[in-house]
Amino acid sequence: MTAWTRYVLLAFSVLSYVDRVSTSVTHYSIPEEMKEGSVVANLANDLSLDLKTLKERKMRLDIIANKKYLDVNKETGELYIVEKIDREYICTTKFAASCYLRFEVILENPLRIFNIEVEIMDINDNAPHFRRDAIHLDISEATQKGERFSLSNAVDPDVGSNTLKTYYLSESDHFNIEVQTGRDGTKLADLILTKTLDREQQAVHNLILTAVDGGTPARSGTASIIVHVLDTNDNAPVFEKDNYDIKVMENSPVGSLVVYLNATDLDSGSNSDVSYSYSLYTSEKAQETFNLNPKTGEITVKGVLNYEDYKIYDMEIIATDKGVNSLSGQCTVKVIVEDMNDNHPEISIKSFQSPVGEDIEVDTVIAVVSVSDKDSGDNGEVDLHIPRHMPFKLRQSSDNYYELVVSEPLDREKVPEYEITFTVTDRGSPPLSDNETMTLELLDVNDNVPQFPQSFYTIRVPENNAPGALLGSLTAFDPDLHENQYLVYFILEKEVANTSMSMLFSINPENGNLYALKTFDYEIEKEFLFHIEARDSGSPPLSSNVTVHIIIMDQNDNAPVIVSPWRAHGSVVEEKIPRSTDKGSLVAKVIALDTDSVHNSRITYQFLQVTDATLFSLDQYNGEIRTMRMFSYRDPRHQQLVVVAKDNGQPSLSATVTIKLSTVETAVKHYSDMTEVPLEYDIFSDLNLYLVIGLGSVSFLLLITILVTIVLKCQKPKSSSKAPPPCRNSVISERNSTIADSTLVSNDAYWYSLFLAETRKGKLVVRQPVPKGSRYIVSSIPRGTGVTDTSGSAPSTLQVRVCFLWRCSLVKQMPFFSAVTSWGGPLCRGQLLGAENSDCNVVFISNL
Repeated sequence: MTAWTRYVLLAFSVLSYVDRVSTSVTHYSIPEEMKEGSVVANLANDLSLDLKTLKERKMRLDIIANKKYLDVNKETGELYIVEKIDREYICTTKFAASCYLRFEVILENPLRIFNIEVEIMDINDNAPHFRRDAIHLDISEATQKGERFSLSNAVDPDVGSNTLKTYYLSESDHFNIEVQTGRDGTKLADLILTKTLDREQQAVHNLILTAVDGGTPARSGTASIIVHVLDTNDNAPVFEKDNYDIKVMENSPVGSLVVYLNATDLDSGSNSDVSYSYSLYTSEKAQETFNLNPKTGEITVKGVLNYEDYKIYDMEIIATDKGVNSLSGQCTVKVIVEDMNDNHPEISIKSFQSPVGEDIEVDTVIAVVSVSDKDSGDNGEVDLHIPRHMPFKLRQSSDNYYELVVSEPLDREKVPEYEITFTVTDRGSPPLSDNETMTLELLDVNDNVPQFPQSFYTIRVPENNAPGALLGSLTAFDPDLHENQYLVYFILEKEVANTSMSMLFSINPENGNLYALKTFDYEIEKEFLFHIEARDSGSPPLSSNVTVHIIIMDQNDNAPVIVSPWRAHGSVVEEKIPRSTDKGSLVAKVIALDTDSVHNSRITYQFLQVTDATLFSLDQYNGEIRTMRMFSYRDPRHQQLVVVAKDNGQPSLSATVTIKLSTVETAVKHYSDMTEVPLEYDIFSDLNLYLVIGLGSVSFLLLITILVTIVLKCQKPKSSSKAPPPCRNSVISERNSTIADSTLVSNDAYWYSLFLAETRKGKLVVRQPVPKGSRYIVSSIPRGTGVTDTSGSAPSTLQVRVCFLWRCSLVKQMPFFSAVTSWGGPLCRGQLLGAENSDCNVVFISNL
């Protein structure tokens, strides 16, 4: 059995059987909406059938004019639900007392037919519902209370207690409902007005009508009742205020809005349309002066408002609606005309002084101004002022009279003229003003000195310039006017080495262009320092000067001069060296001088031609020629070296020297008090003894020949001091000069190097400082030159003649000089004599 209660009614009439057909009816009752598969009854038991024979007898159901909602299980004999049963669908007639499903159960062998009747019991499965979700009602606000309005009823397909029972209305102050029952039992609801309506308070009423059935639990349905309250003309137009006080300025333009009147009518439609009009109590003058718009209620200016004619206008305005029985409202409007500031102040220039000198004194009166205004009160009070940030101020002298005075010193160069605007303003509202502009011109005074853009000019001029070349333009500026700004340029005289600057330079007095009057040589003159003055033409004239520094720039216009080894012009230097000279020995040292500046005088040395490149090396910086290996028997006896000395200028200049070297077999040992390592030669070779004896004999004979020659020359008489012996070339160089890369420098390292180079070649080196000329004199002479007779008791003493070139005009007396002999003799001193009256050169002879 299922949860529902099953009632089985077995109706047995008289047990009379007709063959094969049972006249009895088996009755069952079930609720609607049972689930599919639910068992209704066990037909086998109720009909007393054998379960084993149900299949054999082909038990089946025969539904009579209905959809097959039920079926029988042939194995168990149970009647079950095939499809959910909806009573409202099967029995469409709402008011039917009962709803049945009728069918027959048929069995064969033997044929038996049983009549089955299933009553479908109603359940509350349907809620009441309205045909329309919203019910609209239009009710006039003039409707009396108690008026009834029929509402559409709700529908509930259920029957019995499950059908519609009553209605409920949502809470309302104006409405209620009354439920009535129709002849067929239908529940009806009437809406009753319990309180009169007022559209102006509430134009729409929204109500909820609820229909409830009698089922358990009860079901319900709702519908909205929308009551529109229809308007009646029961409200008069009302203004925002009863009295309006409006202030209007005189001379307001025609069409100006005075006031906007707004009367509201709470009614709707034509009952709320309002028109405006003047009442009979409004004067004609007011109606002529102001215009009233009947639709909008705007009052605008129609005529001329003059404070002196009418100060106040009174008007009464009526607002009327357009209902059938029109209603109206009224208000009063008072228009007060206010006086306005309609007269501009006036300004008058009584006196004005222009132009004035820029040196005018402070507090000097320049102009007198008067002001006035025809208005009265605040509108007639005026104020006078001038622009700020001007060197002037206003000073009131009396009522409405002002003086313009100078408050700060004036400067025409900053501001040549002033546009002075006098502005007069009254104190009205809004204020009115007037202005007058005067131009004050300033006369120039010579109060500015000429100014150069720079206080110091440095002009670089390359040497060898052309005379008359433009060096630069030195232009000054004078902010004054006319003759006060006309400038003239001068070179302030200054002598340098008894030479005036005006002889070296020239300046254009009109434009300041500076020219060179001569060609400059960097080696003679390196710079000039002088002043240039610029003077205006004012009275008194003013001037200023500027310092000009002329720097002569060096050009590579001097070729290097080879001073060592010395040789006559175009001649070849011949040197002899032992054939047994070691590797790295100093063969010769090439020294060149360049009188250009440091950059252009930097000298490097290179071989231009060499007999055997593997035998000698040349240091490109100090000019030393050294052996790269020892001589071999295969090397030729004569070697020729061509050395080129190049400076660092652009383009580069050069000088060359040709050195012919001859190798000898004798070993020569040189001594020097400034050399610490003596030269030693190995006189032996790998030749056989006979060759050694032969070379020794030849060397001995050669030595005897040289000694005899020296003795013969020393026996010659001394020559006069006026006929000096031939001398090697002397070299004059700047003291403290710094010429890089083995060029002649005034330090001991150079003299030591030069001494080594010269003494090893049998020459004497002399160093002589010059006192005032800032120069050194360097001379090298052959070892045997100028040798006089020597006594036997002093073999180490040698008399030497030394020749110098000297600038005689710079000194009167030669200081002591030092000479060092190539064989390590003693240090001797001598003094220059007879040099005072020499013109160019001085021949100096001294005994060591």
